[in-house]
Amino acid sequence: MSVMDAAVDYEALTAEGLVAQIAQAAEKGSVCLTSSFQTEDMVALHMLRKHLPDVPVIFLETGYHFPEVIAYRDRMAEEWNLNLVNAMPELTVKEFEGKFGILNIVDPTACCKARKVEPLMRSLEPFDWWFTGLRREQSPTRAGLKKIEDHKVPSGKHMKKISVLADWDWARVTEYAEREGIPHLELYDRGYTSIGCEPCTAIPAAGEDARSGRWGGKKLECGIHTFSEKE
Repeated sequence: MSVMDAAVDYEALTAEGLVAQIAQAAEKGSVCLTSSFQTEDMVALHMLRKHLPDVPVIFLETGYHFPEVIAYRDRMAEEWNLNLVNAMPELTVKEFEGKFGILNIVDPTACCKARKVEPLMRSLEPFDWWFTGLRREQSPTRAGLKKIEDHKVPSGKHMKKISVLADWDWARVTEYAEREGIPHLELYDRGYTSIGCEPCTAIPAAGEDARSGRWGGKKLECGIHTFSEKE
């Protein structure tokens, strides 16, 4: 991993400036972005592709996504010629449910671990720089998010997690997407504000934070942004 300039205040950089700095510092093939194909991720990807057009885009193919998400993913992968990496669980949905039952109902944390966290851990291994579209505004669990965080995944691998939109609000995200002509996922038009697996995603109540419709309000994180150890 290339060493970043300790004298630079990366929190003070604009999103575009931070992307440019890291793209310059990173070694070839060491950068990836995880994407659920929500608008934040598409904005972060749009910025990153200006510097690294072939950046691997890791999508967690749980088998439980809305059909609209899969259709949008496939559309954007074709239109943007994405280097798409579909991170797959070890078991198909049929095999998984045959072995564990409908785990997303009885133990959603275990379901997320098997179908999101573990595939992600495997997919991150080749990389040193992990870009996300996370934002502080999204939920209380993300309020302290830094633009650059040192993480260690359970395998012991060290990497830097980059949340270039950490200090953006939703209005700024949508303004960028509209200005740049980024198509949006149609589920937003129905009132969804945070979109994950279909069985665990609902439209939030008025006045609630964007992620309150996830997992029936029982939790706010699937685990892919909490499994790794901050250093």
